Amino acid sequence: MKEFQIVVLAKQVPDTRNIGKDAMKADGTVNRAVLPAIFNPEDLHALEQALRIKDQFPGSTITLLTMGPPRAVEILKEGFYRGADDGILLTDRAFAGSDTLATSYAISCAIRKIKNVDLIVCGRQAIDGDTAQVGPQVAEKLGIPQITYAEEIVSLADDKIQVKRRLERGIETVESSFPVLITVNSSAPHCRPRNAKRLMKYKHASTISNRQESNEDYLATAVANSHLTIKEWSVNNIEADAEELGLGGSPTKVKKVDNIAFQSKESRTLDDFDDDIDGLMKELIEAHIIG
Repeated sequence: MKEFQIVVLAKQVPDTRNIGKDAMKADGTVNRAVLPAIFNPEDLHALEQALRIKDQFPGSTITLLTMGPPRAVEILKEGFYRGADDGILLTDRAFAGSDTLATSYAISCAIRKIKNVDLIVCGRQAIDGDTAQVGPQVAEKLGIPQITYAEEIVSLADDKIQVKRRLERGIETVESSFPVLITVNSSAPHCRPRNAKRLMKYKHASTISNRQESNEDYLATAVANSHLTIKEWSVNNIEADAEELGLGGSPTKVKKVDNIAFQSKESRTLDDFDDDIDGLMKELIEAHIIG
């Protein structure tokens, strides 16, 4: 039975339900320090798909890969609690301010360093940008096939994977060879909860940088607890061109973020008849409220 090497791309994102006046910096980047940080929801759906493959094919491994500041290590630990085998934190001041183009470049460099990856899984999009660009851009930079809007991995064999996609006007099932990148919809099954034994095992996991900020002898701690040491890669580790990273390598700039709350100004009561519902739908389509 084949053992798959899976990489799950994850992102620690600001909770966009709490956008305030200080959410943006003067340079047009998100002020993440003032917003609560959470595991990007659709990336959790992607992790669940990877875990189901691991359940079906024992011996398969899941590496969680994230790019961000040192505190992003928390979502790697969340992945460990649920069943991930390894985690890599891409962190470097050179990554700061990266848009989707620069981010996908850094991630693709890291995946090349991992080597022999069969499957890359990530959420369709992150809630802090809603661009849905990073996954497809990583696939393009790696020169591999991609399947977007995935809702379920239907079947796997040694040489191909079959995936059900949820689209606006229906469902389709597609096949691909390996390696392949898959982006997962929020309509996919939710991620399983933390496992209590794994939580106790990995709750003290950290990177060397995290330990340097504590009062412990971090080198001794790392040697004594090698399974608790999370890999930490910089620009040099992934052999990336620094000019293609950060603000300098990012043509996209965020000008403004607004928190908009829609209010109901008028309402209509419909009888429980098909004709009334059909009539309302036609009105909404003709007014271009829905497409």
